[in-house]
Amino acid sequence: MNLFTLPTGIPYLSMIWLSLLIGALIIAVLPGSWKNGMRWTAAGASLISLVLSVLVYASYKPDGTLQFVERLPWVPQFGISYFLGVDGISLPMLLLTGVIMFTGSLISWSINERVKEYYVLLLLLVVGVFGVFLSLDLFLLFVYYELAVLPMYLLIGIWGSTRKEYGAMKLTLYLMVGSVFVLIGMLAVYFAGGRTFDLIAMANTATFSRNFQFAFFMPMFLGFAVLAGMFPFHTWSPTGHVAAPTAVSMIHAGVLMKLGAYGCLRVAMWLMPVGAQFWAPVIVGLTLLNVVYGATIAMAQRDFKYVIGYSSVSHMGLVVMALSTMNQTGINGAVLQMFAHGIMTGLFFAVVGRMVYERTHTRQLPELGGLAQVMPFAAIMLIIGGFSSMGMPGFAGFFAEFNIFVGLWQRFPVIAIIAALSIPITAAYILRVTRQVFFGEIRNPEFRRLPRLTWQEYTAGAILSTLIIAFGIFPDLSHPMINASVTPIVQRLNGASQVVQQFGNPVPFLVK
Repeated sequence: MNLFTLPTGIPYLSMIWLSLLIGALIIAVLPGSWKNGMRWTAAGASLISLVLSVLVYASYKPDGTLQFVERLPWVPQFGISYFLGVDGISLPMLLLTGVIMFTGSLISWSINERVKEYYVLLLLLVVGVFGVFLSLDLFLLFVYYELAVLPMYLLIGIWGSTRKEYGAMKLTLYLMVGSVFVLIGMLAVYFAGGRTFDLIAMANTATFSRNFQFAFFMPMFLGFAVLAGMFPFHTWSPTGHVAAPTAVSMIHAGVLMKLGAYGCLRVAMWLMPVGAQFWAPVIVGLTLLNVVYGATIAMAQRDFKYVIGYSSVSHMGLVVMALSTMNQTGINGAVLQMFAHGIMTGLFFAVVGRMVYERTHTRQLPELGGLAQVMPFAAIMLIIGGFSSMGMPGFAGFFAEFNIFVGLWQRFPVIAIIAALSIPITAAYILRVTRQVFFGEIRNPEFRRLPRLTWQEYTAGAILSTLIIAFGIFPDLSHPMINASVTPIVQRLNGASQVVQQFGNPVPFLVK
């Protein structure tokens, strides 16, 4: 955006994740009875990281270059360094993480059981998320990646609901298997790329052979794609969404799944463009199942939270499908959709988990109804998030999906036509849920005496809904920086396409 220039020589990126780490350390030493102090400390640390993220975002020059770079030797004998930087791809994810963490800390105000442990784990989890989006050293990225995944087991297993132990274990096992594949790919590119973990150096100087990329692209891509909820590795995701406490669901769907898609683009596709081009038809075929199947299963759900969980499978399928287009428009759409879906699903889970479920103690759609009479703000929030999910003009999801389908048509027109079936299905389940939960007669007389929404819920809802509308009406708030940073990746992919055309595609009938 480049609205102003920040003073140089200050480690802004390190300060973003350190603010959360310091907050976690302060909470860890507070007396156990100081629950409000812990809540305010978590909110304050989250607000500092959000403000810093906004400042970096607003001062970024959208020219596609890496900015705010920080670099220190860490383990030089293995080519490992503390190497941070941001460009137009990572910056929207940085802003998204700051927003979801701050609003999630507000939504967590109702947590009363083991408050200290909850906030420490939540803050550590988001330290890992920030670190992945900031890291330009592959080893450092993997360390942060594991830090972002591991606290989820305890957060769901202790503070969750609805088969929480099963959901926590299933999520952890799936993501650990994905991590193994990422580790295999990481070691492969390390030894083949000059024994360095520097992503910039590997992308610029390493020459991975065609056969090497054919062999190791998919393990690395799939390792990250497990976290993105790609079919057939998606089943952990709805289960984890439903079992997790509200703020953890917001972080899980809002930013944690984005780590997977980001890793697919930033690491696998950037380092191995020939492998990406070769396997693209297979990836687009798998993600087609995500998109249509996820939307169809969401339509059939009776549990409010499961509807949102399966909608995330469908929308994240669109993200990975857009990456498989390997063209400028499609990949722009993927990054835009990651941001739009993160804000939208954060708002969805705040409504269903905190505003509705914690008051009514039910998520079953047939048992709900007429809640707009007692909580009109929650109804408005669900409608705003629903419009974005449906891809309505003027909301963040529209411009993202427009780019995705245009990019998809350019390379996979048949897939684009089939994937478009998800649009009316999405509209159907969003309208159905909105009608059943918020309109009609109040089915349970007790619902007329539900507690009023709190200031924390109003604040979180207002922030998330404002961003959905702002980035929908003004897509240039993010599109120029994304476009400039996607361009060099697309240039690498275009150069690789000539190699693949000579060798042949594994599923040629899908390609235009």
